[in-house]
Amino acid sequence: MTRLLGRLGGWCARHGWIVLVTWVIAAAALMGGSLAFPSPTNNDASIPGTDAQRAHDLMKEGFGAGYAQGGTVQLLVYSADGPLLEEKRKQAVERAVDRLETMPHVTSVDTPFRVGGISSNLQIGLITIKMAGNDSDKIAQTTQELSKAADPAREAGLEVVPADSSNPADKEIKTGPSEVIGVVCALLVLVFAFGTLVAAIVPIFAALVSVASGLGVIGLLGWVVDMPKQAGIMATMIGLGVGIDYALFLLSRHRRLLAQGVPVVESVRRTVSSSGGAVVFAGGTVIIALSALMLAGFPLLATLGWVTGISVVAAVLTSVTLVPALLGLLGHRVNALKVPFLRGSGSSGTGWAGLGSWVARRPWRVLLASTIVLGALAAPALALKLGPIDEGYGDKGSEPRRAYELMATGFGPGFNGPLIVVAELPEKVPGAKDPLVKKLVGEVEDVEGVKYVSDPKVNADGRSVLMQAIPEYAPSDERTAEVVEDVRAIALPGVQVHVGGKVAGLTDAGDRMAERTPLVIGVVVLLSALLLLLAFRAPIVAIKAAVMNLVSLGAAFGALALVFSIGLGTGLVGLDPPASSSYVQTIFFSVPIESYVPLMLFAVLFGLSMDYEVFLLTAVRQSYQRHGRNARAVAEGLGSTGRVITSAALIMVAVFTAFIAYPDSMVKTFGVGLAVAIAVDATIIRGFLVPATMVLLGRLNWWCPRWLDRLLPNLSVEGHEEDEDEPVAERREPVGAGVGAGVG
Repeated sequence: MTRLLGRLGGWCARHGWIVLVTWVIAAAALMGGSLAFPSPTNNDASIPGTDAQRAHDLMKEGFGAGYAQGGTVQLLVYSADGPLLEEKRKQAVERAVDRLETMPHVTSVDTPFRVGGISSNLQIGLITIKMAGNDSDKIAQTTQELSKAADPAREAGLEVVPADSSNPADKEIKTGPSEVIGVVCALLVLVFAFGTLVAAIVPIFAALVSVASGLGVIGLLGWVVDMPKQAGIMATMIGLGVGIDYALFLLSRHRRLLAQGVPVVESVRRTVSSSGGAVVFAGGTVIIALSALMLAGFPLLATLGWVTGISVVAAVLTSVTLVPALLGLLGHRVNALKVPFLRGSGSSGTGWAGLGSWVARRPWRVLLASTIVLGALAAPALALKLGPIDEGYGDKGSEPRRAYELMATGFGPGFNGPLIVVAELPEKVPGAKDPLVKKLVGEVEDVEGVKYVSDPKVNADGRSVLMQAIPEYAPSDERTAEVVEDVRAIALPGVQVHVGGKVAGLTDAGDRMAERTPLVIGVVVLLSALLLLLAFRAPIVAIKAAVMNLVSLGAAFGALALVFSIGLGTGLVGLDPPASSSYVQTIFFSVPIESYVPLMLFAVLFGLSMDYEVFLLTAVRQSYQRHGRNARAVAEGLGSTGRVITSAALIMVAVFTAFIAYPDSMVKTFGVGLAVAIAVDATIIRGFLVPATMVLLGRLNWWCPRWLDRLLPNLSVEGHEEDEDEPVAERREPVGAGVGAGVG
């Protein structure tokens, strides 16, 4: 593979303009096509085989699609100066209702001036709009149009806010300044790393081309597959990080070879042959980890996984083709426009080599200290709180949060997360007054935690009953999930009770994630270790790398628990506590983490962490092949990669931290988790823990049984024979040598 990559890199370097123009045209065409013909999005959060999905299907089959999704829109009307029943205010609300009745697809409008339509203080009213024939995928747009139609109430000084009736997955996460901030921060890191503006711009340009290409493909794929609205932001976040990092690794290698006097095209060929192979294998681990999400049993999560993988594929392709083309075109001008007082990464890296030597002389102490520090970082993960997140945690001042607060104040927190109860009856009943239906309603009302049950509706064939149960608790309250289970547990002869709605769906998602998590983790770890085994032909190295990545995940989950579950830092990431919170509650403002986030985070982090492992192991392996001395190879490998890995990690951290500014809590969660994990991985784990364990293992690092060596294909990632002149030492350390040894 390394020879093939080398030939590819050499060809791209010799035909730079062809490659550059092809990529620019392709990226512009793909991105332009996706913008000119925006594809429909479908955030179907259904989970086949769950009770919530069964309730949804029964609603659609027995009562029409309008009941299942997008059939009802609610507007909250608030009078800050007095009761809504005051004549002028009441007339204004009635004019708004009259206009709403004329809107397309509206079948009926319930005014606030009905039983249960107005709060006890008479200042908050609820307008309920029933619809039919509308596009359920455009519920957010429809809601805004209906809200605009209620302007007569606003003109009378009343506040009108649309209640959020969409699924959490329907929240479109729009791109914004975070991408710009991330790119600017990455550029600054690259300037400090390379010391020249031209070299710093190369990875940025390559990453932007790869992200544009990936987003274009994702946008066009939306015409043939269901594409979540979050796909773009996830692809941008990961694509920027890996795209800049992969180009950075190649560029660093190329500049070192140029400094040694290697001609430009030959330097590019050697760079792609060696570091390009590492990029391909590193990208492969990320794609494997993301693809494993298809085993989670959650279609939305699976789609997010492989869609994000598209951005990684684009980053790998631009790294092994576009970057070599740019390097060939620039030649020695890659070092042009030097920044004063900055030496850049062309320096020897003796600081990291010195750290490697220091670690090699005291591996046991370093191993113990690193384990203690990592254990302390991971300890808060025991307090990780998973659960549905509601609009009460939304951006302060936003319409969804304002509607949530008005609903909770006027009617109770449970009205923000009603339970949709659908029951299958053993026989046909004449209507809602049938004794069996009345008994069922009574059973639901008797469930602890149920505050209110709506009038039941029986479908046309008399075999299904639909009602709405309002819990006493907020959607994010863990007691609401218990209410869901208790309603489902109702036992009447021949009656099957199903519960749907937002809370029930997220509860089922949490259960499915808990059930499938061991499978996903096992597959990711096994396949990633297998890929490393193919790359380095060293079973112990492959197993150790998988374990090290799991360690960095522990630190990430510890940070998430500390910030979100314990609440020590939610204000710093832009989450606002409720207005009624006390001073202590404001400081320790706990926010639940969606149940599917840890699994998605695991897949992304495991793949990204493997990147640094591959680059470090490649350098150590090359040194070991030259002279056969393990401890010295570890020090030299750390010395040659330490600075570039640190720079790459800083770029990743900068990009992910910039995305914390997004108002969406899910994006904030990913930003915090990814930033902390990458920082810990590139410092404590790659700088101390990995070198210490490799020194202690000695030659066992590269041991491989003969039978396994014969079975494995030759897919070496290094290509060291092409860029090093020093012969391989004939005398090697015995197995186990290097324990506590110096660097020699």
